Amino acid sequence: MRAAVGLIWDNAGMYTNLLGGLSPRQFLSEYWQKKPLLVRQAVPGFTGLVDHDDLLEMACDPDVESRLVRRHNNEWELQRGPQKRSKLRGAKHPWTVLVQGVNLWVPAADALLHKFDFIPQARLDDLMVSYAVDGGGVGPHFDNYDVFLLQGAGKRRWRIGAQDDRSLLDDVPLKILKNFKPEFDWVLEPGDMLYLPPHWAHDGVAIGECTTYSIGFRSPDAQELGSEFLGWMQDRLKLDGLYADPDLEPQENSALIGDRMIDQVMTMLAAIRWDRADVAAFLGHYLTEPKPQVYFEPPEQPLTQRKFLSAARKLGLALDARSLLLCAESRFYLNGELLTIEPDDSTTLAALADKRRLPRDIELSDTLANLLYEAYCDGFVHPAEAP
Repeated sequence: MRAAVGLIWDNAGMYTNLLGGLSPRQFLSEYWQKKPLLVRQAVPGFTGLVDHDDLLEMACDPDVESRLVRRHNNEWELQRGPQKRSKLRGAKHPWTVLVQGVNLWVPAADALLHKFDFIPQARLDDLMVSYAVDGGGVGPHFDNYDVFLLQGAGKRRWRIGAQDDRSLLDDVPLKILKNFKPEFDWVLEPGDMLYLPPHWAHDGVAIGECTTYSIGFRSPDAQELGSEFLGWMQDRLKLDGLYADPDLEPQENSALIGDRMIDQVMTMLAAIRWDRADVAAFLGHYLTEPKPQVYFEPPEQPLTQRKFLSAARKLGLALDARSLLLCAESRFYLNGELLTIEPDDSTTLAALADKRRLPRDIELSDTLANLLYEAYCDGFVHPAEAP
């Protein structure tokens, strides 16, 4: 259904090409969340991973998150997926389709996403692919997160600027800047890449048909983190005591919430405490929790545990593209759940989390073997594919 061309990486020199001769340390020090970076031929020979027909088929899939953006003069139209193929064929004005989470469906796209693991996986979001006809784009806008824009097939013109004016147009379904003032103007060709820090205004317009691969990063705001943390804490609160007022006295107005009640409840609520370990545990659950549209596919005819372990020894193990395994404070979290392991298993799980796979012939303790088999039955992990 979804064809993908192979992508060959030179692991030894990958970062040198990807970051334009910079090491990851240099890039993080000089550019990350500071200023843009344009890299010509970041991935030489790259023309994309998904062909035009397969990408449009994905956009029509109800299990895939997508958006269709059309523009006619100054009028904008936004259609959320699933898309209808007839509308895509019949579009007369400039349009673009944006498909989120392509890394969840195309193995080569997942491999591309994780070539950016010099940024912690806890910050990685997904790989979005946009296809546009000539003149297509989503208008000048800014993002609250970092993004790498890798050009696939065709060409796209990017105008960018660092502006404080972030006022938006009224009565449009997209967040389009009202007063866009670009400072730089570049045309990206296949294999070129542009890094943009948060809040840099940018406008990408297709020159002919083109595809762009966007590697985005999670940047939750304080309000979201606070709400999620309080929700997480709610299920773990254990407060003792019962409201009592044995010294209650008559009051003139029965509708008044008295000072004594306020003071007592304030004292009771002051018993709510959290520490660094609580925050680490919350982040482990929160950052690995699958998105609402993500689902796992358990094997239809699962291997027995003995055959599973035999396959793991012969082929190695790999996390499913939809799985996220992170470590915080020496504890491991897989898809929103804390894993119960033996201390001696930490090194093996750390390797799986970091590389997202385990090599062949690796020794597994009984506890870890049981845990990984359960994860396999849930669709979280698989024997690696034969080379």
